[in-house]
Amino acid sequence: MARRRAARLAAVQVLYQLDLGGGDPAIVAEEFLSHGPEGEDDRTEAMDAAWFRKVVVGAWSDRPRLDAEISSALAEGWSLGRCGAVVRAILRAGAFELAALPEVPVRAVISEYVDITHLFSGGGEPGFVHAVLDRLSRRFRADRGLS
Repeated sequence: MARRRAARLAAVQVLYQLDLGGGDPAIVAEEFLSHGPEGEDDRTEAMDAAWFRKVVVGAWSDRPRLDAEISSALAEGWSLGRCGAVVRAILRAGAFELAALPEVPVRAVISEYVDITHLFSGGGEPGFVHAVLDRLSRRFRADRGLS
């Protein structure tokens, strides 16, 4: 489980990078795996690289659909553009897992991405991420039950 958690954290970092600078998600993911964040080579070795690639490429490639779903799950008066780039990256990764990876329990997806949010924010963002992912889980997994 720790390897997948590390992969999710790295995927959020790469999705953030893509949001700010663009690029091909497969290439940026491979560069991250080759070099890792400065001084953090051990983190890339400890992660599930296949999961990392799946989340980065999937979330970025499906971004238009995921962004529309995320936007419709936000409270009235909020837009995805109003969210910070880190929160957007977290929501995209979580939404991708909820939409495309039904083998992952909803509770695990929400818990993992809320925990990641805590690493980047001490404010209300973790609760915000929880609420949005919970709403999305009801859409994406309505026919599968929420486990």
